[in-house]
Amino acid sequence: MGIVAGLDSSPDFTRIVVCDADTGAVLRQGYAPHPVENPDGAGRPSDVDPQAWLLSLGEAAGGGLLEGVQAIGVSAQQNALVPLDAQGNAVRPAMVGGDKRAQVAAADLVDALGGREAWAQAVGCVPQAAQPVTKLRWMARTEPENAQRTAVVLQAHDWLVWQLLGRPVRRTTDRGGASGTGYWSAATGGYRPDLVELALGHQVMLPEVIGPAEAAGTTPEGLLISAGTGETMAAAFGLGIGLGDAVVSLGASGSVMAVHPEALHDRSGMITALADATGMHLPVVTTLNAVRTLRGTAELLGLPDLESLSDLAMKSTPGAHGLVLLPYLEGERTPSLPHTAGTLAGLRRESMKPEHLARAAFEGMLCGLADALDVLRGRGVDVRRVFLLGPAAELPAVQAAAPSLFGAQVMVPQPADYAAIGAARQASWALGVSQGTLDPRTPPVWQGAAAQVLDPGEELAVGQAVRQQFVSVREQTHPGAFRL
Repeated sequence: MGIVAGLDSSPDFTRIVVCDADTGAVLRQGYAPHPVENPDGAGRPSDVDPQAWLLSLGEAAGGGLLEGVQAIGVSAQQNALVPLDAQGNAVRPAMVGGDKRAQVAAADLVDALGGREAWAQAVGCVPQAAQPVTKLRWMARTEPENAQRTAVVLQAHDWLVWQLLGRPVRRTTDRGGASGTGYWSAATGGYRPDLVELALGHQVMLPEVIGPAEAAGTTPEGLLISAGTGETMAAAFGLGIGLGDAVVSLGASGSVMAVHPEALHDRSGMITALADATGMHLPVVTTLNAVRTLRGTAELLGLPDLESLSDLAMKSTPGAHGLVLLPYLEGERTPSLPHTAGTLAGLRRESMKPEHLARAAFEGMLCGLADALDVLRGRGVDVRRVFLLGPAAELPAVQAAAPSLFGAQVMVPQPADYAAIGAARQASWALGVSQGTLDPRTPPVWQGAAAQVLDPGEELAVGQAVRQQFVSVREQTHPGAFRL
């Protein structure tokens, strides 16, 4: 079919991969950081001029990178709110990331609709500070003039697609991106304009949600632009995950998502019902404490890095001589314990050694993520393979413990630009459908991610005993907090 490109505009940079449309082989790639100034304390700005994304895109595509490309897919950071006026100009800089300014607005919205369950039933998620619906509420309360001028609301990938197409009258998005807004339901496949009005105070124009294999349009130069999607959905598509697969991401916080044929309505709000980039669903469960647990333990033990902590942990044995760490250092979301602290249990003279604490930190982090996996399993989600993402996935202590604690085969993919690859795969799909060579219900078959395969094997029983030790301490310390 030729060659296609995938563009991933992350919070900090743009990556572009150019791929063979039939096989997915990466032929060339480009990269450019975003030209960003005045970052906040987290090292990233809460407000960004969207033009910075275009400048970065142009730089990444320099040197003839896109020569011969027939179609482009766009992946971009999720939850970036781009409010436009009636003429299509930005009313204010885009609000990006988990904007702490919007935390009060999130609680405000939960109460306004009648509680967490009402939101979970309406759109499959409970408002969080990061979501566009919450940022709209913040803007209405804090910047009423900007709120009043807002006539169109887009996310980052919607805005980039619209710009690439020359700012047409029609504005589009995909179901993956729409599912994270807080005003589109993955279960019904429709917007809830009343929730936009609840947040902002008036109705706005929202982008048309097009199908996974549909094209958003064609550029003046004849390039086909696919629907685009959020980074999470693009990375899942680039990894090639399907039914029976889950993805565990090890960042400072952690997330667990899996492919499922239907949207899950979760009364507790622990599950966020996202849609994927293929027509399936991506239920997600988040933990607040993942790698931050390891970093905190390394600092406590005076170790310079996580590699040293891993080496130390490997000198201990499964179960850490009875030490159990409940890793709720920042409070916790799964289970819902927002104001709690971490707990170290099982202290005995023989367990009070640095290597056992190091081991307990790894086991506590992974057991917390196994709890999140169990939330999905408890709702009928099939999990046979777990893809483990993030730099910490390479640590020997993680790889030694994860398969038996998760009770599943663990895949550690080789590092690659999976979001950009997923965007390119989507471009290939839309191109094939437009040419009549691919079915709009079946994406192109690309080679899956090269990965290290780790099986629980004979360690499964030992791992499940460690897991039960963790669950016992959790139930004793926080009885009834974890209800599946």
